[in-house]
Amino acid sequence: MSRRPRLAHLPRTARMLTVSLCLGTLLPLVSGQETAAADDGPVRLPVMPARLDADAACTGASAQRATTAPWEQGNLQLTATWPFSDGTGVTVAVVDTGVSTKAPALSGRVTAVGAAGQDCVGHGTFVAGLVAAATADGVRFAGVARRARILAVRGTDERGAATAQSVASGIAEATASGADVITVSSALAQGSPSLTKSVEAALAKDVLVVAAAVPDPATGSSARDEEPVPRAYWPAAQSGVLSVLDVDARGQRPDDALLPRAVDLAAPGDGVVGIGPRGSGHFIGSGASFAAAYAAGAAALVRSSHPDLTAAQTAARLTASAYPDDVPRLDPFAAVTGVVPQTPVRAAAPAPQAPLHLPGDDAAGPVRRAGLFAAAGAALVLLVIWAALALPRARTRNWRPAGAPAADEPGGARS
Repeated sequence: MSRRPRLAHLPRTARMLTVSLCLGTLLPLVSGQETAAADDGPVRLPVMPARLDADAACTGASAQRATTAPWEQGNLQLTATWPFSDGTGVTVAVVDTGVSTKAPALSGRVTAVGAAGQDCVGHGTFVAGLVAAATADGVRFAGVARRARILAVRGTDERGAATAQSVASGIAEATASGADVITVSSALAQGSPSLTKSVEAALAKDVLVVAAAVPDPATGSSARDEEPVPRAYWPAAQSGVLSVLDVDARGQRPDDALLPRAVDLAAPGDGVVGIGPRGSGHFIGSGASFAAAYAAGAAALVRSSHPDLTAAQTAARLTASAYPDDVPRLDPFAAVTGVVPQTPVRAAAPAPQAPLHLPGDDAAGPVRRAGLFAAAGAALVLLVIWAALALPRARTRNWRPAGAPAADEPGGARS
């Protein structure tokens, strides 16, 4: 049976540009572009765009740095996961606006296909940083798989506009270049035969394709008057692709957020911190493409620590180990270290305006699992008590199990 996630109201202006940066606790959210990014208080981080206008300058360096651990790292329990896996030996292709080979946090680990080593927009570099950025002195921000290699592949034009053909070409180039995991930031309203074939070819070569379940919100966009209707976006909707939806620190999405028809995982994606294409400063961004990046990083951890698993088995491990919820939440620690059950069914389309009950602290997963065992134990105790009280009364009223002979029937007990 499929599950229908329900989403809660959250004003777009508060959700898109705010984040609490602490480990294990949630600081009060602040509006605008401010975020608690340093020990001495909130700083202002620039917003990472998904696209640039034709006459806009390329995204420059940020003058601000996030010196405390972002909320999403604590939410995903990355510090607990890193001793077991760091992504060594795995190549993650980022099909996006390119990945800057000059980004310090990715130094020496980016291989570019064609001109993809230049990133005017900066979005692809931000995504690559979420996947694999290394730590730096005085900065606790890091990517999920800090020693994974990045394959930069252009899946858009230089300004960030994507088509089914450009994404298909990007996936095909990533597959041909030896990627183990591909993260696709674009979520297109329509697919194409070439896009379908490129995904199928990747899957046939044991490449795990991770994709944003819905398009990223346009920077500075206003709320829509009509409620969004669940629909399919490509390539996330294609069979075999791991579809990922974004949520914020409180497990919520705005009431006007776009909705997929089906989704596999939820991961941090709203108000997250990442790197830029130039310099050592940080940006803030929101969108399912960033949630997909976190899932791709987790896939790199799994493929590094469990090299015997196929791409399909890696996807199954990520979904089966996720925190149980309306949309299962990515849990890299459990995916790397746990013994996982059978793969759950892909969740059906989210219903608008109801909460995704996403835990906001590191202990939420173990506490939830312990609660399930406690509930089962309590039910067993109640059953024993009921049997002790009810069965003697039942005998006095000549009750017997279905099919058992009565006392006056052959084989029945007699007093």
